[in-house]
Amino acid sequence: MNGTGTSKGTHSSAGSTHPVVVVGAGPTGLLLAGDLAEAGVPVTLLEKRPHQVSNLSRAFGVHARTLEQLDTRGLADDLLATGSTITRLRLFRRLSLDLSTLPSRFPFLLITPQYEVERLLEQRARRLGVRFAYETELLSLRQDADGVDLDVRDGDGAAATLRAAYVVGTDGHRSAVRRAVGQPFPGVSVITSLFLADVRLAEKPDSVLTVDGAGDVFAMIASFGDGWYRVMGWNRRNEVPDDHPLDLDEVKDVTRRALGTDYGMHDARWLSRFHSDERQAPRYRVGRVFLAGDAAHIHSPAGGQGMNTGLQDATNLSWKLAAVVKGQAPAGLLDTYQSERHPVGKAVLRSSGGLVRLARAHHPAVRALRAAVTALVNTAAPARTKALAQITGIGYRYPAPRGAHRLTGTRIPDVTLAGGRRLYEALHGGRFVLITPATVQLPRNADPDDEPGTRPAVEHWAGDRRTTVLVRPDGYAAWAQDDAATAAVEAAVAARFTSIGRH
Repeated sequence: MNGTGTSKGTHSSAGSTHPVVVVGAGPTGLLLAGDLAEAGVPVTLLEKRPHQVSNLSRAFGVHARTLEQLDTRGLADDLLATGSTITRLRLFRRLSLDLSTLPSRFPFLLITPQYEVERLLEQRARRLGVRFAYETELLSLRQDADGVDLDVRDGDGAAATLRAAYVVGTDGHRSAVRRAVGQPFPGVSVITSLFLADVRLAEKPDSVLTVDGAGDVFAMIASFGDGWYRVMGWNRRNEVPDDHPLDLDEVKDVTRRALGTDYGMHDARWLSRFHSDERQAPRYRVGRVFLAGDAAHIHSPAGGQGMNTGLQDATNLSWKLAAVVKGQAPAGLLDTYQSERHPVGKAVLRSSGGLVRLARAHHPAVRALRAAVTALVNTAAPARTKALAQITGIGYRYPAPRGAHRLTGTRIPDVTLAGGRRLYEALHGGRFVLITPATVQLPRNADPDDEPGTRPAVEHWAGDRRTTVLVRPDGYAAWAQDDAATAAVEAAVAARFTSIGRH
């Protein structure tokens, strides 16, 4: 397996060490691997499936915070061209959220299939030099103080052992990596029987996303923008196993009952049943092995947060792992992946689970609670803002050390910098960016030939703001200080940037 070409299997032995092996080539794995490669870390991506372009996917919505993260990689505009946007997200009959009020360059939900996200991320990963090994299945792994041995088998049945400094499992809810490190996956089934179908429609719905329910049924239709539509639904009175036969007549029946019409659906190219679980691994890091995306957490589809949460896991872990592998930060920095992302995963489980339980409310007490929640969010601006921030991902913040500046750990918006450049443009390439007042005179920018992580790019605020902020590659504040003179900023940033893992 050489260069960036697609390989069927891999034949490395334990004698050669891969700096990082990522297991699972879904959206989370592709983004993570691409980030590592862009930072100059050689990375190998293993995938059990053969390499093929699929027109099927479960995820279809990309939220504002994920679009912001893709924007820092120069991918957001290309992804926007693949789908349609909606500015109102309907959660149940009388509750919808106005996304146009989001304080973001992307005040909407992008409706585009997961395979378009994967296509762009794979193109980027190949361009940056990620090595792919398809039809390669992880059988087991063992780790010691210096690395991890992975026993794998390729599509021809040939066995091999890979040696890696670090391993990241992004291999879905049935994660072989998670099982190999002995991590449980506790949780419950929140919906025992859902169906998915990709169909064509004789009548076009009024909206890109149509959602509603009536009595014991619920249905949702989303446009993929190419003449195909995703239908998802459930029938409380027909909860059957995942392998129970599903035909188009059942999909049409539930849709008519929930939405009032089936829009003349026909020519289904995919029909599938599944159940929706709420599960989370207790530890996202076990020694030199990490879990991200569905391998670390799964939850109900309510709010469309699944793929988005996984992609944001990747943006949090990638820069830290790159810094440690390259010797630019102590290994303790990697512990912050657990402390920062595990609480977010737990919060997503709570919010998505709460939404689906309210949407399926049958007991009078739960219906009353749903009415109260709806009234609160519709009439109280703070509750509405909090709901928007959580579902779209822009409201999460990470823990900060005691006594830290109020901005530390918060998402920094895509502010306009002096000269008209945007912050998220300055973050391209996985760099730290230091934003200072114009009165603080530091070397203007890091040398373009510097490796990411060696020193920050320096930018000035477009206005008269007096705060200095060191922005991490994932767009969160690593450190901030008010009213600092040039010498104070130089000293503080030198101390904190060279030992960022300790802070």
